[in-house]
Amino acid sequence: MNIISQFWETIKDLAMDSGIVGFINGEWRNLIMVAVSCALIYLAIGKQFEPMLLLPIAFGMLLANLPFAGLTTVPQTELIPIAQASAADIAKYGTIIAQDGLEYVQVEHAGGLLYYLYLGVKLGIYPPLIFLGIGAMTDFGPLLSNPSSFLLGAAAQLGIFVAFILAMVCGLDPGLAGSIAIIGGADGPTAIYVTSKLAPEYLGSIAVAAYSYMALIPFIQPIFMKALTTQKERTVVMKPGRVVTKMEKILFPIIVTIIVSLLLPSAATLVGMLMLGNLFRESGVVSRISNTAQNELMNIITIFLGVTVGATAKGDVFLTPTTLLIIGLGLVAFCFGTIGGILLGKLMYVVTKGKVNPLIGSAGVSAVPMAARVSQKVGQEYNPGNFLLMHAMGPNVAGVIGSAVAAGILISILG
Repeated sequence: MNIISQFWETIKDLAMDSGIVGFINGEWRNLIMVAVSCALIYLAIGKQFEPMLLLPIAFGMLLANLPFAGLTTVPQTELIPIAQASAADIAKYGTIIAQDGLEYVQVEHAGGLLYYLYLGVKLGIYPPLIFLGIGAMTDFGPLLSNPSSFLLGAAAQLGIFVAFILAMVCGLDPGLAGSIAIIGGADGPTAIYVTSKLAPEYLGSIAVAAYSYMALIPFIQPIFMKALTTQKERTVVMKPGRVVTKMEKILFPIIVTIIVSLLLPSAATLVGMLMLGNLFRESGVVSRISNTAQNELMNIITIFLGVTVGATAKGDVFLTPTTLLIIGLGLVAFCFGTIGGILLGKLMYVVTKGKVNPLIGSAGVSAVPMAARVSQKVGQEYNPGNFLLMHAMGPNVAGVIGSAVAAGILISILG
């Protein structure tokens, strides 16, 4: 009878420790987040919406919302009175401390896997390393060939400042307002970096919003591109830019790093790593390092960043009115970023007497190279012989620099 009783007690203990009991005992928000994560996994695989980051983010969200899994557990220190400690505890931990005249065994409880991996986000390590990889993959030639592209990249940051003002009007904390605003730059790593500094508790919400809108660029941007330009403007064929020398490409990352770091030190981390990666690429003497930054390092950091950011989207934080406001204001930020670039493109069309196609202005957001491809696609709808891709890459890579600088401004003011 004793054996049967022990057996049922063991079964009962196992049942009480199961995640199912966690859902039954009121973790309904977590259950909803599990469903949301499954929906995002479907979008990443079935619809291929930014799968490189959306898939690990969605799975990290799934892991964090499974009750009792312990993957995000914070490490803890427990003091056990030495009189109550077993010989096994004393032998295992071995650290005995005196406090208030009594002796205790200091027991260290390790944290969960995702807690330790998340330190790379919390300490601001992963996003700059992503920028290193982006720099190694980026050709700034189109930007150097047409320096006016800098203006289009700057104009596309309009969404950041519009969203920031609206968020402040809505009564949000300035740090959270800045984190929401950076979504307008259409740069996921930058959004994560700024949020980790200014509003880390909303990291999951900001990241999901930022990458969702990046994935929807082919659907959102053409609406504004067609609404704000005329058919005549959309059919403009731009002349090829000048050939950029290797020396220019080597000097560019060095000069940009010096200027940005002197004027805005808080942007030095992101811009510096971006330009270091680009210098690896353009120097031609460290091909192994350049290839590692573009491939192995980029892929590893992408996995760690995606999974740990997704793990911050727990039900009790994510399913709140504030999250819905974040998603709404993030859309405003993204839309106004696109509008800002297009409107300046129209102005340049007028100033140059029809030599600039305003469609390339929409590429001023820093989603490389997706935004540039959208400019190319829309342009060819109205003129099949028009090739805008390389012209659009100028403002596109300028947008990467612009969003990093905007991030530095926000951190400098609000941090």
